[in-house]
This record gives sequence, C-alpha cells and structure tokens, in this order.
Amino acid sequence: MPADARRADVVPLHHVVPNLLRNPARALVEFGERSNGDVVRLNLGSFRPYLVTRPEHLQQVLREKAGNYVRAGDALQWRPLKRLFGEGILSDGEPWSNSRHILQPLFTARRIDGLVDRLAEAIEEAVDELDEPARAGRPVDMGAEQARIVCSAIMRVLFADKISVPDALQIMEAQDAIAWSVMPRILLPWAPLAMPMPGDRTFRRSVRLIDEVLLPIVRTSHRTAESDGDDVISTLWRGRTEDGGRLDERQVRNDTVSMVATATETTISVLTWLWPHIEQDPQVAARLQAEIDQVVGGAPVRREHLGQLRYTRQVLDELLRMYPIGWLFPRRAVEADVIGGVGIEAGATVVVSPLITHRMSTFWDRPEVFDPDRFTPEQVRGRHRYAHFPFGGGPHQCIGMHLFYLEALLIVATVLSRFRFRLQDPTPPRIKVAAALRPVGRVEATLRPVRA
Repeated sequence: MPADARRADVVPLHHVVPNLLRNPARALVEFGERSNGDVVRLNLGSFRPYLVTRPEHLQQVLREKAGNYVRAGDALQWRPLKRLFGEGILSDGEPWSNSRHILQPLFTARRIDGLVDRLAEAIEEAVDELDEPARAGRPVDMGAEQARIVCSAIMRVLFADKISVPDALQIMEAQDAIAWSVMPRILLPWAPLAMPMPGDRTFRRSVRLIDEVLLPIVRTSHRTAESDGDDVISTLWRGRTEDGGRLDERQVRNDTVSMVATATETTISVLTWLWPHIEQDPQVAARLQAEIDQVVGGAPVRREHLGQLRYTRQVLDELLRMYPIGWLFPRRAVEADVIGGVGIEAGATVVVSPLITHRMSTFWDRPEVFDPDRFTPEQVRGRHRYAHFPFGGGPHQCIGMHLFYLEALLIVATVLSRFRFRLQDPTPPRIKVAAALRPVGRVEATLRPVRA
C-alpha cells in the first residue's frame, strides 16, 4: 500500500447479509449512505470488495484509469453470467476489443439517427395491435406489450428479421429467468461454480433454449453474410478484428446473445416503471402529455419530432436514475492504486453501482422522489458527469445508449399520442435485484384511444 494511503473502513458481515437477503435494493443504498461517499469495504467473509460511490472516484475507475480496473472472469457479477455471454462484447481484453471494433460502427450516433424512421415505423405497427384491447376496454400487461413492441422494432432494424418476434420473446423470457437464477451466486461470490446452488438448473435450461433458437440462425447467416446487409449477425461474421482476423462461431454466438439482451432489456424494464410514476404525479403526466400533443399531435412520430421532446427526455433520464437496469459494474484492480486516499491492492474487486450512487442523498436532493426537473439543462450542467451513469462510462460505456433514447422516446410518444391510460394499481413495482434490475409484478393498464 502506498505510504500516503489509508485502509478503508469495513462494513461487517452481520450488517450486510441479512439486509441483502430481505431487501437487496434498499440495503445496497443504505450501504452507500453509511459510506457518505467514502471508499469502504464490504465484509462478505473471505470476499471483501471495495464499494466506490463518489462521482469523482467513479470517473477514476471507469474512465481515467479504466486500463487498471478491468472486467474479470471471476468478478462479482460477471463470473456466473460468463456462462451465458462468454468472451466478447461484454467481456474484456482482446475478445472485447475485437467485438467492439466490429460492432461500434453500427451504433454511431449518425448511423442510429439514420435508422430512426425505420424504427418509428416498426414501433407504430407494433403499437397498432393495442387498438383492439383499447376499443374493447380490456386491460393489458404493459411489460408484456413493451416487450412485444421492442422486439418487433429491434429484430427488424438491427437483425433484419432473422430472429422472429416469437423467438425473440422466448429469448427475453429465458434471459429474465437467467437474471434471477444467478442471484444466489452474486450474493455468495465465494462459492465455486462446481458447488450446486439454487437456480443452476433454471440457468442451464434457459441457456440451452437460447442456443437452440440462436445457433441455427447464426450458422445460416455465416453462409450468406457476404451478400447480406448490415444487420448485427452478418456484420459480426463479415467484420475484421483489429489484427485483420475473423471472429469464430463461438464469439459470433456470444455477441449475438449479448446484443439481443442489451438492445432490448433496458427499454422493456425501464418503461414498465414509467406508467405508475406518471399516474401518481398528475403534474408530470400533464406536462408530458402536453408536450407530446404539441409536438406530435395526431401525426406519426418521426425523426423531426424527437429533438423537440425535451421534457420526455428528462422523464427518461429520471427513470434511468431511479432504475438503472445495469445496476452493478464490478472491476478488478490490475495494479495497486489509491482511490479517495484509500489504498486498493492489486487483484482487489472494486464495486461500482449506479443504483447506489443514483439514490444517495449525499449527491441527490430527495433521491426517493421522482422528479424529471433534475435533468433540465441547467441542473445537468451543474452536476458531476458521473453522478448519473446508467450506461457506465469510459471505454466500456454501453454502445447502445443512443439507441435506447431514440427507441424509448419513439415508444412513449407513439403510445401517448394515440392512447390515454388508467392503471389497475398505480403503485410502482418493487425492484427485483437480479443480474439486471427487474420490476416485480405486472403493470396492468386500460387504454382509451384518443381518436375514434
């Protein structure tokens, strides 16, 4: 440890595990509050990760010294999930670098902007299917409907309909089961993979289902990749790595699974929390509806509307603050370092959590309150960049971030320009802490068409 560094305070085991088991989301935020932004260690028996919450420290870990804080195969969250995603865009080192090099051009702001009208048309067609239950006054499950809408749009625009919507929904269901099944291993990170744990059988069954759906598509695409367009799978087969090589079938499979997950799950889950929050706050609902009515009116939502939906974007940012789907970014220190005066030894695990930082009163006023006005331009300019980081930061920042905002804006504006809604229960769903955050339970709404 450097001479000028101190040891981190330790949160004892008996303060951590019971709270984690009862209410993981609340317990995690409490640990952050107790730290007051200082770097602390969580005592999980033989496993003692450092918890980093202060924005200045997060910038050091995720951006300034990203080369020293790497994703690792044995890290807290990645170790159980690596059995699904493997080496590729969600890993580190050369496999990540090669996949990022090939996929990044598909997700530049310019290219994604060029897909907006196609995305809007796909979303509009999917939203058309809400007309029948709306006319009949029949409640719909908003989470399930959002999954259908998102899959319809993403499978067409990013995957050229090579993955059908029913197959994509099957994959979503399997990934949701996986996210929950690995939680015992995340809570008990010291347990070896060979040791049987609750959820293992569900995990294996779900991975097998995903492979049964995707591997035939990946293999068929290999034969036609040179003549196909620029969908994700063909791009992976056709692309060149940084040293001029090609990806093998396993890495194409890994990246296909990863891209299906990352391009869909954030939008599906985040928007499920939208409807209860705007039902509970009539002022937010009125401002949101007024903006969409003024900007979109009765026309289809298109590219030219999106830049004017400023308050809608603030609503999305506040949803991401309260419900960052990627809630945990563990890193391993390659070399010894000092963060906030605390010595970090080589090989130590550093835990970074948007869920914790986003809900700490140290950095946010009344963090438990849903308030889109936190994201006015003036508020954003006065806040540290890493106080709000739902998509991570630095070289590993999610390449689908821009796509999320466009897709979510299109879905919210399309639904609210065509329907008014009333919820069966306006209480926001509780948070289920799994590999990614999930809402607990259904959000059921009765829709009413705005126009006959």
